[in-house]
Amino acid sequence: MKAIVIGIMPQDKIRKRVLAIARGDYRPKPGEPKVWFTSMKSLAEVLSDENRALLRLITETQPESISALAAATGRSPGNLSRTLKTMSHYGIVEMRREKRHVRPIAKSTEFRIVAA
Repeated sequence: MKAIVIGIMPQDKIRKRVLAIARGDYRPKPGEPKVWFTSMKSLAEVLSDENRALLRLITETQPESISALAAATGRSPGNLSRTLKTMSHYGIVEMRREKRHVRPIAKSTEFRIVAA
């Protein structure tokens, strides 16, 4: 599993970068961050010790559903679902719909952080 490269940059600079990429004025280099946070505080909330432990547990147990993961962690399914949705928004977790349930899949348990 490859490490996810995470960048930290103010919102206005992220917006300018995205627009430059969309116009074709800028082409991201390999190894540049694909996931961006606006502050260290928001990064710390998403990649807290508890959430990184959750990612390791998902990788090790490969739960079939959020309910199975909730049973393994002792957390409520609603709370766990919100956490996973946030991580999914940043591309850290994939929420794969299978038949009648949603299966969480951790994309990585290692991160490289670049502050711009």
